[in-house]
Amino acid sequence: MNLREVLRQTVSSIAAHKMRSFLTMFGIIWGITSVILLVGLGKGFDKDQKERLKTIGVDLAIIWGGRTSAQAGGYAAGRPIHLSVDDARIIKEQAFLIKTVSPELRWPVSEVSRYNAASRPVRGVWPEYQRFRSLKVEEGRLMNEDDEAESHRVVVLGIEARNQLFPGQPAIGEILSMQGVPYTVIGVLEKKKQNGSYGSGPDNTQLFVPYASMARDFPPPEKPGVFKGWINNLVVEVADPNQHEAAMKQIYEILGRQHHFEPTDKDALFIWDTLDGAELVEHIFSIMTVFFGAVSLMTLSLGGIGVMNIMLVAVTERTREIGVRKSLGATATDIRNQFFAESVALMIISGTIGMAIGLGLCIGVNELPLPDIVPHPIVSPSAILASLLTLGLITVGAGMYPAQRAATLSPIECLRQE
Repeated sequence: MNLREVLRQTVSSIAAHKMRSFLTMFGIIWGITSVILLVGLGKGFDKDQKERLKTIGVDLAIIWGGRTSAQAGGYAAGRPIHLSVDDARIIKEQAFLIKTVSPELRWPVSEVSRYNAASRPVRGVWPEYQRFRSLKVEEGRLMNEDDEAESHRVVVLGIEARNQLFPGQPAIGEILSMQGVPYTVIGVLEKKKQNGSYGSGPDNTQLFVPYASMARDFPPPEKPGVFKGWINNLVVEVADPNQHEAAMKQIYEILGRQHHFEPTDKDALFIWDTLDGAELVEHIFSIMTVFFGAVSLMTLSLGGIGVMNIMLVAVTERTREIGVRKSLGATATDIRNQFFAESVALMIISGTIGMAIGLGLCIGVNELPLPDIVPHPIVSPSAILASLLTLGLITVGAGMYPAQRAATLSPIECLRQE
C-alpha cells in the first residue's frame, strides 16, 4: 500500500467519525494550549515581579540597627545599636566595596497646600538615594547636591501624595507648608508598580526632602535611643554584585568598630537586600513555572491516552474490515501503517490547532490592557519544545499499540465477527 492510499483512507476514516475525532483531538488541543499558556503566565509572573522589585532598587542593602548577641570591647551583650548619619559618612569614606550610601530619616509630617491637607511620611535622604532607589520624575526635577549642601527647603512628591495635595492642579513651584515650614515643590515622581517596600510605605505615597533639611526642620523627638543625628536606617548600593557578601562583611567591620561590636555578630545589624530578594523571587516563580508545565504536560499525556482508547475502539469496530482486507492480500504491515497513520493524523492536526491557539492567546493577551496584578504571558521556546517532544512520544505510544494489535489479528477470526 503506497503513501497516497494510506492518506486517502486516513482522511476517509476521520471524516466518517467527525464528532468522535473532534472529541479525541480536544484533549491534545487543550494540553498543548495549556502548556504554552500556563508556562507563559509563570514566566510572565517571574518577569513582572523582578521588574517590581527593581523599583525598590537594584543591588541594594537596607541596614537597621539590631541588638548585640555577644560581649565586645567591655560592652555587655544585648546592647541596642542605634545608627546615625555619621555611620553613613564613615561608610562613604571607608567602604570601597560600597558604591553609594545614604542615610534615611523617616517621620510623619502634616502637610498643607492651597488645595488640601494630608499627613504623609516624609523621607530625608541624600540626593544619590534617588538614583539607586529608581526614583524618576514625571514633572520637574529631582533633588541635587546643592539642595543637600545648602539645606534647601525643597520637596519631591510621590504621585499619590501629589494627587491628594494638589488634586487636578499644577504642583511644580507651589509652596507646601510642612508642619508650618514652607517647602517648594520641585518634582513629582513617576507612578511605580511597587508590590512592597520597607519603612513607611510605597514610594508613590511618600514625600522626599534633603536629609539636611529634614534633620533641621523635622527632627524626631529625643527619647532613649533617639538623639541628634539619629536615623531610621542606612541604604547602600553594592559596587559589584559578585562581591555582595564581601561588601556586607565590610559593613559589619566598619560599623563594628564604630559601635563596638564584633564583625561576626550578625544580630548587631539587621540587613535586608534586594539581591537576596531577587534570588528568592526567581526561585519561587521558577518552581511555580515548572509546576505549571508539569501539570500541563500531564494533561497532554491524558489526551494521548484518550487517543489510544479511541484507536483501540476503532480496531474493535473495524475487525471485519481488517479481515476482508487481509483476505484480499493486505499484509500486517499495511494494516499497521493504516491505523498508525490515523493516529498520527489526529495528533498532528490537534497539535497544530493547540499550538496556534496557545500562541494566539499569549500574543493576544499581551495586546490587552490588564490590571497591575495580572502579568502578560511570555511565549517560551522551551515550553513549545517540551510540548512537541511530549506530543511525539505520545504519538508513538498511543498510535503504535493499537496499530500493532490490528496488524496481528487473524483474518479468519476477523471474518467470523458480525
